[in-house]
Amino acid sequence: MAFRNPSLSSLLIGLLSLLLPLQYSSTTAAVGIRLGVIRKPSPDVPLFREAPAFRNGDACASDKIHISMTLDSNYLRGTMAAVLSILQHSTCPENLEFHFLWARFEPDVFSSIKSTFPYLNFNAYHFDSNRVRGKISKSIRQALDQPLNYARIYLGDIIPAEVKRLIYLDSDLVVVDDVAKLWDVELENKVLAAPEYCHANFTNYFTDVFWSDPTMAETFKGRRPCYFNTGVMVVDVEKWREGSYTSKMEEWMVVQKQKRIYHLGSLPPFLIVLAGDIKGVDHRWNQHGLGGDNLEGKCRSLHPGPVSLLHWSGKGKPWLRLDSRKPCIVDHLWAPYDLYHSSTHSLEEY
Repeated sequence: MAFRNPSLSSLLIGLLSLLLPLQYSSTTAAVGIRLGVIRKPSPDVPLFREAPAFRNGDACASDKIHISMTLDSNYLRGTMAAVLSILQHSTCPENLEFHFLWARFEPDVFSSIKSTFPYLNFNAYHFDSNRVRGKISKSIRQALDQPLNYARIYLGDIIPAEVKRLIYLDSDLVVVDDVAKLWDVELENKVLAAPEYCHANFTNYFTDVFWSDPTMAETFKGRRPCYFNTGVMVVDVEKWREGSYTSKMEEWMVVQKQKRIYHLGSLPPFLIVLAGDIKGVDHRWNQHGLGGDNLEGKCRSLHPGPVSLLHWSGKGKPWLRLDSRKPCIVDHLWAPYDLYHSSTHSLEEY
């Protein structure tokens, strides 16, 4: 495991080096805590069972698959489940390299990842919240306003230059198929690939202020813009850097602060800049909306068709609904991946 953050003070680096080795991967001998349940962390960080080791099949080459996710205590339980699901369904789990983005220094979060997945090959990078604090305007749900929610816009700046391509995933999902199939999607010279939903009313993602301004309304001229969810994306990070996509999105975030042209956090800048100009991916790779809408989070059913990835986007999160003893039916599909040590969820229990 490696930490990368040139702006972090030497004091924090020193503290971190005591907690975790500077390099840690699936090929490194296990170091540190190796118990079934990790040591008791701070009250904000739950305890997790240690996951089994997942090894490559005989036919695996050495090609890496890069996966990026955010990392914080609020969504750590979801992150743990997501990582477990990815490893469990991967033919070549040792080829996976995770890139976690963090905004707040939480040593217990990092040690939880290491001790829950002792063989995991991962890096952690600091996202400076100051980059977006003056650019975030209030959305319809507080969780969407957190600076770390905007880190996906800065992947090209944060991820090392040697990483040319990666899969970005939210923490409220589980993968039930080999993630290599998503990795192998042909981008066809596009900077981004994701499932598109062209049946959605695209105009709903922006305010009347946006559509009534002739200049802004012309933004999509020459494109057929379709909604896509930014919680599941294959990104050509090299093209992202070359095309200055971070700057393009920041420009729209500035407009948003001045005129309020949308309501949904970090999603609309992606839509403005890229909708209608991405590579569409089969819908099986993002069965999204399982958390319900952004205000009430009511239960929803699966969409028809095959499923490779289940995504609890929306207000309702499966771990919270399961703990409340009022789960939705789809939450039982998440429960088998829950590594929370006191969790007793099972399909038979409800």
